[in-house]
Amino acid sequence: MCGFTGVSVFNSEYNFLLNKVNNSNYKLKHRGPDGQKCTIYNSVALGHARLSIIDVSEHGTQPMTDATGNFTIIFNGEIFNYKKLKIQLEQKGCQFESNSDTEVLLYLFIEKGADCLADLDGEFSFCIYNKSKNELFIARDRFGIKPLYYFYNKNYFAFASELRALLEYGIEKKINQVALKTYLHLNYIPSPLSIIENVHKLKPGCFIKIEADATISIREYYKPEINYSTALNYSDAVKKLRALVEQSVEDRLVSDVPLGTFLSGGIDSSIITACAAKKIKNLSTFSVGYKDEPYFDETEFANLVAKQYKTNHTVFSLSNNDLFENLHSFLDSIDEPFADSSALAVYMLTKKTRASVKVSLSGDGADEIFGGYNKHEAELKSRKNNFINGVIKNLNPLLRTLPKSRNGSFTNRIRQAYKYSSGLQLSMQERYWQWAGFSNELEINHCLQHNSDYSEIKNAYLQNISADFNSFLLTDTKLVLENDMLVKADRMSMANSLEVRVPFLSHTLVDFAFTLPVEYKIMEGNRKRILKDAFYGDLQPEIFNRKKHGFEVPLLKWFQTELKSHITNECFNKELIESQDLFTSTYIHSLQEEIFSSNPNDAVAKTWAIIVFQHWWKKNILQ
Repeated sequence: MCGFTGVSVFNSEYNFLLNKVNNSNYKLKHRGPDGQKCTIYNSVALGHARLSIIDVSEHGTQPMTDATGNFTIIFNGEIFNYKKLKIQLEQKGCQFESNSDTEVLLYLFIEKGADCLADLDGEFSFCIYNKSKNELFIARDRFGIKPLYYFYNKNYFAFASELRALLEYGIEKKINQVALKTYLHLNYIPSPLSIIENVHKLKPGCFIKIEADATISIREYYKPEINYSTALNYSDAVKKLRALVEQSVEDRLVSDVPLGTFLSGGIDSSIITACAAKKIKNLSTFSVGYKDEPYFDETEFANLVAKQYKTNHTVFSLSNNDLFENLHSFLDSIDEPFADSSALAVYMLTKKTRASVKVSLSGDGADEIFGGYNKHEAELKSRKNNFINGVIKNLNPLLRTLPKSRNGSFTNRIRQAYKYSSGLQLSMQERYWQWAGFSNELEINHCLQHNSDYSEIKNAYLQNISADFNSFLLTDTKLVLENDMLVKADRMSMANSLEVRVPFLSHTLVDFAFTLPVEYKIMEGNRKRILKDAFYGDLQPEIFNRKKHGFEVPLLKWFQTELKSHITNECFNKELIESQDLFTSTYIHSLQEEIFSSNPNDAVAKTWAIIVFQHWWKKNILQ
């Protein structure tokens, strides 16, 4: 894993931007602490920050150029089937100077052009420069595991792995109002939007071609789709799923540096660990626990799995003070406003894990494709026209008045009941949007000084939701997984120079998952059914029978104690709010009253979104 940056200048008056590549690349040093290198070719500049994983020798240094000197690559990610591809290329006469997957990717592109993308099993973003044609080819993996930001106008095209690096090319730092509104609803910003106007994220499964005459074209080469034409009977599907997961884990164990797995004690990470432990003796596994918050602590389940598979297990038992002491460095690591509060726990996990290994496997992806979230079971129930739903629907006014919070079992149940009751009033599409977020549109409009219409981005993600429940899971894959879960894993791990691999997101496995009827995946009271059945004999029953727990962080206690003055005097400061011309003082005041009341509800998430934004604003806009 690495970071890269580059610029292609169309107007010679802007050649000064070529020298900005060094500053841009420096901003990516945390993604690639093992070496930074920049090269200028006529009107194109390329920079790369390297985290050495496969072929850690100098032969793997980037930018990397082929033997003819015509093609140059900068690459962030891993190609897990590179050895197989290398053999195929060698049979056609290719000769390699390194043992890196980067060189294999370079020669595969020379051989097949954009068609090479169909051959890749991996997580990646990369750029290849064709010197003779003065063309750039830039691509991103199928699910957006690795990031790619870009900006263009008539004078130049610039791109980078992170927004902060891209802004070094002198792009105007104007807030995208649609992105801000979407952020306040979701607590993250989905592609292709970014928080800066005219800066875009390349959508997963797409590539860009930038030609010498400044023609820019974007094409999609992959998208996950529902396809029941090859559906197997349940018994055969269980066997195939197990084989696909085991193969994906094995493929992702390739590494020339120490490797481990995250082990939360949940079903997904436990399955990944079980598969990996069968291939690696004394596998290193890592968990985070909370000393002061037993409600959020899950390490007892992780310990069960670690003991069963005799892994070299490390539990990082964190106090609230540990989390609080790292809060500032965590906020500094956020490249673009991103307010999933569990990112702080992931930041701490990756920071601690990096002291022992350079690569870790994660269980991300299984919840979205196999139906593992509370909202998935809730959606199934909501589609029933029965007496119970009628009663809950009518209880909405009462539930609105009761205390709601994520920070306790009872108040969290009330919160969930109120959210469910509210969702019953809506269409499937609007219910999904409400359950994916934390605010309704009326509230967000009240929050913002400048009203904007986010219906285009909203409808783009909701358009495929239908009576087929798999469409709900597919939308989660495209919205939540790609823009929240994978962004969290990438930004937090790379902030600590740790590579994270995601076995459940082998495209072969995902494609297979969307051939499965919904009843294979989720039935009332039994989420991720087929995944459990595929590995039930590999783990102790407690792992499968436990209730799902989020990777939460105890924010409310901080807000009402250590962070209270910070919220009041800095983030919600009236002079700051007025100078920004983004938020209304009346909304900020009402949010402040709510967060310090006995009934904070989702004000915790909304407050956190403002705190994250204000920290990002001061660091990236004011400086």
